Amino acid sequence: MPRNVTYTRKRKRRTGRIYVIFFYLICLTILICAVVNLQNRDFHKQYISQTTSEYKNNDKKDESNRTDTGKINIQEDWNLTLVNKWNPIQSENDIEVNELSNGEFVDKRIYPYLQKMFDEARNDGIYPIVASGYRTEQEQEEIYSKKIAAYKAEGLSDADAKREAELWVAVPGTSEHQLGLAVDINADGIHSVGTDVYRWLKKNAHLYGFILRYPAEKTDLTGVSYEPWHYRYVGIDAATEIYNKGICLEEYIVTRGK
Repeated sequence: MPRNVTYTRKRKRRTGRIYVIFFYLICLTILICAVVNLQNRDFHKQYISQTTSEYKNNDKKDESNRTDTGKINIQEDWNLTLVNKWNPIQSENDIEVNELSNGEFVDKRIYPYLQKMFDEARNDGIYPIVASGYRTEQEQEEIYSKKIAAYKAEGLSDADAKREAELWVAVPGTSEHQLGLAVDINADGIHSVGTDVYRWLKKNAHLYGFILRYPAEKTDLTGVSYEPWHYRYVGIDAATEIYNKGICLEEYIVTRGK
């Protein structure tokens, strides 16, 4: 047999083995990715369930805090009230609010901290405004319905429009804006632009008790897509710890006291 024919056959066999090995490596990689994704999904489900149950258990520890109606009085932890898609607002209490210069409202207890934060931002050449503060349930319902309608106008089905809308707008009864503790902060559009404001807030808001409520990497835990404008008052101590650890409010509540 000619030498060049033998060499060609050997080269083909060697190439074939390489393809087989490469195929098995691809299959192994896909399998590993599938296992990791499944584990992550189970972790997030377990973590969210743990967040809900531990928060409720923390509320039940001190029976002396119960009112005559049997509901839990969490006045001491008003700044850490957890509201998300899994933890709706428990009761519609009257909220004492302060009106801002542009007609928006916030819980009066956070007003001094918000004002100080804005004063310091302006000292640094950043000019933020509160685009949205306290909302009634009716106002939240209107925003929610309009968002769904907008997605349906783009051709999405009822179910898909609802699912997409809930990534950006909380279902009425599950919005932090109804607590009066959350503010959507944007630029004034004259002296500052949005990116300048978001950058300053991300670096400094915790010094005044506010946290970036919906970080990009925490959507599975918060249930809300990244919103660089949405800030929530939790108090300076909690905000500082959340900022330093790079966690979200759900994680902070689960790990608090551990």
